Amino acid sequence: MAICDELIKEFSFRTSRSSGKGGQNVNKVSTKVELIFDVKASFYFTEEEKLLILSKSGKPLKDDGSIHITCSEGRSQYLNKKKAIEKFFRLIEKCLKPVKVRRKTRVPKGENEKRIADKKLQTEKKQGRRKVDL
Repeated sequence: MAICDELIKEFSFRTSRSSGKGGQNVNKVSTKVELIFDVKASFYFTEEEKLLILSKSGKPLKDDGSIHITCSEGRSQYLNKKKAIEKFFRLIEKCLKPVKVRRKTRVPKGENEKRIADKKLQTEKKQGRRKVDL
């Protein structure tokens, strides 16, 4: 957990009024949480990891190289903050997961022959439906 604590120190949070559930609470309390993490300025990740995160993070990545994750699902700021942190760690885990190399495989000879036989059968069936010219 010490690793997570060091990374969490690099987060900054912004709160605003949420548009979700909460009744009158929505109009009064800032429950929506936006987690902001500057990838380029991070001391925690190596340069290679930063490049991976920047290339794979997708929509949450902004032009300035920071990741913005918003959460307004819960009724309390604390729960939304917790969920935003969880979303961030899932995103980072997905970005840093090594890509599995695809091994090219060949189609078995029997499968290929079966496919061609099925095609011939289909052709014969359709030719049998044609009108005969007299």
